[in-house]
Amino acid sequence: MNLRGSHAREEPEINFIPLIDVLLVILIFLMVTTTYQRVAELQITLPEADAEQLKQRPKEINIGVDAQGRYVIDRTVFQFTTVNALSEILSRAAAGTKEAVVIVNADANATHQSVIHVMEAARLAGLTHITFATQTTAK
Repeated sequence: MNLRGSHAREEPEINFIPLIDVLLVILIFLMVTTTYQRVAELQITLPEADAEQLKQRPKEINIGVDAQGRYVIDRTVFQFTTVNALSEILSRAAAGTKEAVVIVNADANATHQSVIHVMEAARLAGLTHITFATQTTAK
């Protein structure tokens, strides 16, 4: 017995109107919150400098420290005895100027104490500009 009758079954359909409404709201939200760069619109006049070029670079004192604790100061091998002796050699290498730059080229396996000796000697010699040389790794 057929209680439902001869009803044709309706196919369900997807209503796209709410989906389109949600997408339009998201689109409007993204358009309002997006920042645009206006670099091309700015007319910038950069200031000019009248300072003269640096005529000479400060004196550089290159100090090499190898893994065995040996020192090379401006291509001259130095046998370390005391920090004061190293300081005297740095003072002579600076040639009386306190603006000399001490460049420390320490081996990666050199002890920290060897580098500290150089830094302490530079301090005693009155040389305050110290930098460390490094190299970049090849990728």
